Amino acid sequence: MAFLVQALQNNPELAIFLTLAIGFLIGRVKLGSFSLGIVVGTLLAGVLIGQLDIKIPAIVKTIFFDLFLFTTGYKVGPQFFRGLKSDALPQVLLTIVLCVACLLTAFGFAKLLGYDVGTAAGLLAGAFSESTVIGTAGEAIQRLQIPTAEIEGLLNNIPVAYAVTYLVGTASLVWFLPTIGPKLMGINLREEGAKAQAAVAGAAELEFGVTSGAKYFDIRAYRVTNPDFFNKSVAQLEALPQSARVFITRIRQGGEIVEALPGSVIHKDDVVAVLARQEMHVKSGAVVGPEVDDKSLLDIPIEVLDVVVTRRRLIGKALAELVQLEFARGVFLRRLMRAGVEMPIEAGTRIDGGDVLRLIGTKPEVEKAAKELGYADRQTTATDMVFVGTGIVLGGLVGLLSVTIGSIPLTLTASGGALVMGLVFGWLRSVYPFFGRIPEPAIWIFDTVGLCIFIGVVGLNAGPSFISGLRETGISLVAVGLVSALLPHTIGILFGRYVLKMNPLVVLGACAGAGTITAALRAIQDEARSNVPALGYTVPYAVGNILLTAWGPVIVALMTIGK
Repeated sequence: MAFLVQALQNNPELAIFLTLAIGFLIGRVKLGSFSLGIVVGTLLAGVLIGQLDIKIPAIVKTIFFDLFLFTTGYKVGPQFFRGLKSDALPQVLLTIVLCVACLLTAFGFAKLLGYDVGTAAGLLAGAFSESTVIGTAGEAIQRLQIPTAEIEGLLNNIPVAYAVTYLVGTASLVWFLPTIGPKLMGINLREEGAKAQAAVAGAAELEFGVTSGAKYFDIRAYRVTNPDFFNKSVAQLEALPQSARVFITRIRQGGEIVEALPGSVIHKDDVVAVLARQEMHVKSGAVVGPEVDDKSLLDIPIEVLDVVVTRRRLIGKALAELVQLEFARGVFLRRLMRAGVEMPIEAGTRIDGGDVLRLIGTKPEVEKAAKELGYADRQTTATDMVFVGTGIVLGGLVGLLSVTIGSIPLTLTASGGALVMGLVFGWLRSVYPFFGRIPEPAIWIFDTVGLCIFIGVVGLNAGPSFISGLRETGISLVAVGLVSALLPHTIGILFGRYVLKMNPLVVLGACAGAGTITAALRAIQDEARSNVPALGYTVPYAVGNILLTAWGPVIVALMTIGK
């Protein structure tokens, strides 16, 4: 045991990786449907290992924190700037109201109960599930003109308050939003979700695809024996009334295989290759004629391709409008992602710049659609590190600039600047997607591992004083964390529903986004049995990330007024 302790003390990098391993293990443990999550798990693991008095240089956590913040901005950049448009104004207003309420609630309780600056910052970070506040508030505390020992004490109090209030705040909101939120608006969440899904189902003929449980598409061969199909062109047959889109991709005529063009004419006993949803084949395939085994006819290259939407003429159009365009022939939409969140595929869903559409269809048709929509985002393992490094440096330089309001100097800090420049660079990537690619696995490393290493180092450095700090403020923080989490979201729900007159499902999704609580969004969608709440999540999530992160130095400034 002595060997292990000495090894960790002399080689702190080993302590960091041990913290990650134990933290991710703790994060996997579930009590019913609730789990601590890997962020809190890593913090607790860091605190536990930190009892061995292991010192980690502060620069380590700063490097990974900057990577995390830049990646966060990169992911939500397109939606942040999308929020500046007029049609997203209600969601932005709701987010501002909720985030301001978060700041005032945390500040009010901290002053009322006599908390120090570090505890106030930890309360704000934990009750509202915004880990970035730990970093931005910590940097602001380090610039205070007070003794070094006092600064260390304040910094060590941040993770104490964060750990307690995060557990209480996250658990309560995951329950509160889908359970009490609908009651505040006088609705039945399940019924509202059913209405939304009925709207999706009723618009199936207008969609690229449907949000069914399967989402499978298939090509099958049929011999044409139905007289209603004789001597009709491909365009005429594809235009027949039906419950979903169906396309003829190839034809075997007299033993010869020909490509199916809109003007191609179908004759008796021709064999046609039909591309459609799986359920359409089962339901209506026999209408054409008997299914046949024709492998050479069906030997068609099928492509699944992610496409980033960049064409300005298409931004803002509903899916119902897109499927009417020429390039949509023979192409289905398998998935629509926005800022990392899957959007509902329904006729009224509007396309935003930076959305990622996963298309499926024959290779020529998919490639044509990709050119018309924007940029084909083909799989690669390479990250544009010129883009990442330049963004963090420029952001850091911008963040170092300060503005004095009254007698209070405010600055984003270098880390806050990395977040802002991530927004700008993420937006640039959505507009000019031929550079600045960060693959999904790399985003996960920068985002998840970057945050967890930062949190783990915070826990390691705070370990020796964590237990004593918890004894001093733990009991009061439980109650304060609960009220601080629920009160702003109650205000947000009432403001969104009764002042802004927003759709109730969108209101709940917006509250989850403004509070940056993805787990709550999932709980809302599960209870509603609909993914429509995601329509209200992305813009508030982008704006909420910026505001809550900015509140770090703000709450430090507010707590130190007059001192």
